[in-house]
Amino acid sequence: MRLTELFAAPDLIVDFAPADKWEAIRILVEHLTERGTIPPDQGETVLEAILSRERSMSTGMEEGIAIPHAAVDDIDVVAAAMGIVRSTEGLAFESIDGRPARLVVLLAIPRRQKLLHIRTLADVARLLGRESVRTALTAAGTSEEAWRALAEGEAATA
Repeated sequence: MRLTELFAAPDLIVDFAPADKWEAIRILVEHLTERGTIPPDQGETVLEAILSRERSMSTGMEEGIAIPHAAVDDIDVVAAAMGIVRSTEGLAFESIDGRPARLVVLLAIPRRQKLLHIRTLADVARLLGRESVRTALTAAGTSEEAWRALAEGEAATA
């Protein structure tokens, strides 16, 4: 899945500065609920699914990337938002390499779409694995600039 199809520009939140990873997850789920991507009556269900997944195993990856995610019943579309931490201190996320997260990608994926779940995680990791894309995202001053950084990263790998 192309990340430019997965994320709308307003779902790329620049200057993201939560106190901790738990608040980061809450903020991103609330954002998607307020935007209508997650139905209002499913917000708590999605939040609990992602928090539960995070409690069982940290989704902090390498290179400043965290991908809190869960397979969720009763949603029909992939819900995705990204918090972009511009502070070089980043956000502690118990990552594999011990580095703080600067890109927090939240994904809620319909449980019945297992293959889509795996492909989406792989596509996010593949594109954000490119240093040039990570650098462009953390330098973006607006959501639109962040979206363009994703588009340029995808074009360079096409």
